[in-house]
Amino acid sequence: MQFGQFRIGMRTFKTGVAVASCILIFALLGRGTPMIACLSAVFALRTDLEKTVQFGKNRTLGNTIGGIVALLYTLISRNLGDSLLLQVVGVPIAIILLIVICDGLNYNDGIIGAVSCCLIIIFTISSDQSIIYVVERVVDTFIGSFIAICVNYLIPTPEADKVVEIKKAEEKKK
Repeated sequence: MQFGQFRIGMRTFKTGVAVASCILIFALLGRGTPMIACLSAVFALRTDLEKTVQFGKNRTLGNTIGGIVALLYTLISRNLGDSLLLQVVGVPIAIILLIVICDGLNYNDGIIGAVSCCLIIIFTISSDQSIIYVVERVVDTFIGSFIAICVNYLIPTPEADKVVEIKKAEEKKK
């Protein structure tokens, strides 16, 4: 659908469907905020099913690794007391460790997602809820990625839209 120079392509439409699905599922399950699931669905949904599955796996694995490192930091801060000094020294060390782990696992595509997850957990939750929060965020990520995969599977992209997406991607590389 075209509105002058603005276009709503199939991927855009499917992204909206995926976000709406996340919101509905979370409301029906009483799971709280669907923010992480919606973000995962948006990040994972790609032009075809294969790329969507790959991005979904990357997002879920990245959040899992980032969550584990954040959990380790939180456990250390519980024992040492959360202070500015610990944050100034400990958070960068946690991020370095996280990048080294991802790189060592040859998982460079997931570094940004893993770091984002780690920092969100470290800076936005209280230390007494860290374990539950990490598990819930990984589950939310899985739900959002799974919804993106389902939407991409159930609403196939017409070949014409795939060609437009590929051409736009090639133009951006130039």
